[in-house]
Amino acid sequence: MLQIFTDLAANLPQELVDRYHIGIVPIHCTVDGKLLDVSQGFDGPAFYAAMRAGAKTSTSMPSPAVFEDVFTPALEQGDDILYIGMSSGISGTVGLAQTVLQGLADQYPGRKISVIDSRAASLGEGLPVLHAAHLRDQGLDYDAVAASVQERCDHMYQIFTVEDLEYLRRGGRLHTAVAVVGNMLNVKPVLFGDAEGHIVLRHMNVGRRRSLDTLAAKYREFCADRSGPVGLAHCDSPADTDLVIQKLRDAGCTGQILSVCYEPVTGSHVGPGTVALFFYGPAR
Repeated sequence: MLQIFTDLAANLPQELVDRYHIGIVPIHCTVDGKLLDVSQGFDGPAFYAAMRAGAKTSTSMPSPAVFEDVFTPALEQGDDILYIGMSSGISGTVGLAQTVLQGLADQYPGRKISVIDSRAASLGEGLPVLHAAHLRDQGLDYDAVAASVQERCDHMYQIFTVEDLEYLRRGGRLHTAVAVVGNMLNVKPVLFGDAEGHIVLRHMNVGRRRSLDTLAAKYREFCADRSGPVGLAHCDSPADTDLVIQKLRDAGCTGQILSVCYEPVTGSHVGPGTVALFFYGPAR
């Protein structure tokens, strides 16, 4: 049997994780030095309210022992493993998973084990994970599932806008002067995930509404199949997310739209008010 794994940054609702039997590797996040417990669910509004109030957040990669604890039971019962991880362009998590699984492959030589770098995060990572689960449940073999997921990752578009440039400045993605002046002038950037999974600045809009309009405009420009799945993630900004959903429908989107509150791992780096759009387009 093929077991599919990902990490917390894939931003998948627990209901879907349970339905498709997806294994999740935990990633730690702290708030003012205290470990955030998401075992009973994630209270997004409270988390982002704390950030708006000045709480300091940080994240850390799982240890090798955590990966081993998650993967070993599947291998011991004779299952194969496909792990789809957060972009290597923003985290070392997928590289560590590769190292751990190479060691486990030596211990379980009869098992198929693969690691796919999604080169994405949030639902840019999560949608390919769901695709893998659908194909597995349809009876496709291991190699066909892995190849199709890799192809989906190659075509995943990630476009997002933020409310406050300060969080990008803290992460080294904007110069301090640009962030200060941009906030003073109400400049709202639109950023993309590039082919290597790095975050790059593409547009600077004056005003929140224009930045949301740009998300929908990029969907119209690049979406390959308007009946295909779409993901939206927000950092406690549901009204703006609803507005983007309406703009996508107006642009001809007929596919399923999965809307979620950003998980804390990625959300803590982009900040409250972020709205991100994920869809399949031409190869990145």
